[in-house]
Amino acid sequence: MKKKWKVIILLSLLVLIAGAVFASIRISERGIVIVQTGKVARMDLTAVVTASGEIKPKNYINIGAAQGPAPITALLVKEGDHVKKGQVLARLENVQPEADLKAQQAALNSALADSSASEANVKSSDDNIAVALAQVDHDQADVAQKKVDLKRNQDLFDAKLIAAQDFEAKKVTYDLAVATLQESERKVEQAKAERAQAAAQLASSQKKVAQEEAMVSRTANVLSEYDAIAPLDGVVTDLPVRVGETVVPGIMSSTSSIIMTIADMSVITAEVHVDETDIVSVKLDQPADVTIDAIPDKIFKGRVIEIGDTAIVRSTGVSASQSQTSSQEAKDFKVVLALDIPQDEVRPGLSCTAKITTATRSHAIAIPIQALTIRQKGQLEQPKPGQKQQLDPAALKAAKEEIQGVFVVNNGKAKFREVKTGITGATDIEVLSGLKDGDQIVTGSYQVIRTLRNEAKVKVDNKAAFAAPSGSVSG
Repeated sequence: MKKKWKVIILLSLLVLIAGAVFASIRISERGIVIVQTGKVARMDLTAVVTASGEIKPKNYINIGAAQGPAPITALLVKEGDHVKKGQVLARLENVQPEADLKAQQAALNSALADSSASEANVKSSDDNIAVALAQVDHDQADVAQKKVDLKRNQDLFDAKLIAAQDFEAKKVTYDLAVATLQESERKVEQAKAERAQAAAQLASSQKKVAQEEAMVSRTANVLSEYDAIAPLDGVVTDLPVRVGETVVPGIMSSTSSIIMTIADMSVITAEVHVDETDIVSVKLDQPADVTIDAIPDKIFKGRVIEIGDTAIVRSTGVSASQSQTSSQEAKDFKVVLALDIPQDEVRPGLSCTAKITTATRSHAIAIPIQALTIRQKGQLEQPKPGQKQQLDPAALKAAKEEIQGVFVVNNGKAKFREVKTGITGATDIEVLSGLKDGDQIVTGSYQVIRTLRNEAKVKVDNKAAFAAPSGSVSG
């Protein structure tokens, strides 16, 4: 019996000792927070801005009617056709301008005929002047000869060697030659006057020809405006009309004025809208990966070629500067990316998503984004036991100053440490100061990071990290 009691007493003592040990452990663990941790490490980081939008050609033109209103009589292309600059795309009814052109052409032909006749008259006058001048030269030579004969006969008459009637005959011959020369000179002047008149008529005819040519050119230009001409090489991307429909010129915002749209598909772009909080990171020539919803298995390379300066109200798509009222709604900015993509693989208007690489860091100190948290400066100070804080307004304001940092685990305690951060990657963020390689920091859970106190006792249990909800972010 004594042995039995000894065993019972021994077992009772063991139970009491175990209970005391368990109770002391429970008491010592009171106030300890269970946390998950990770190590500060170096890694390559890439900051990415994601935006959605649509595929657009770099250059596209809406083809409208220059004349009209007029019905469409012919559509010479169809949607999707490749066209060349200068190609006729469509024709409008042009009966009246075509008749006007024929009338002006007839008037031009008449003016050309009159000009040709005037030119012939000028040439004929030139010939007449030449003949008259030749006759004057002949008559001047004849007068010179008759003058010599008259002087010789004058000498013979004075010497009484010839009869008076012979001398008088020579004098009459000389006077007749002088009269003939004078008549020839008058004919030269008359021919020159006729030539001047013919030249004036020619100038008038040529002026009329020029006027008629201008009218023909103007009328032909008006007629040509009844044809829709391709202004560039491209693809017909929109053809909203049919033969017989009437188009109205001058109102490009109206669907009735647009015949078709020609897009230059040699440069394909993605026009995306970037959130106003991200636009400051986007710069020209930054690379981007673009995915198109209709081609989900391919990633296309691109680069930023244009950044909009005007905010766009997200709910309406209207420029904020054109909005009639001030709005606090979310705003976006237009960003255009040039894509390295064959034009035959895409169509304008396809939805796309762009991931623009705004910065990269190699071998940078980085931590998980969810490890970051915010604390007020006053929350980090440890008041002495029994000491009441009496803060003046300035000190109270300073105590409410918010500090960004992480909790570093050391000797079973979590100590808040202020950090300066750089670029943000997909799940990690660059640390510029405040941490070093190998530091053990609190990474979870989300609730613990939000409520954890500075200098709190912690217990690391990284097995619980697998049960943490995905997508948690710092508070």
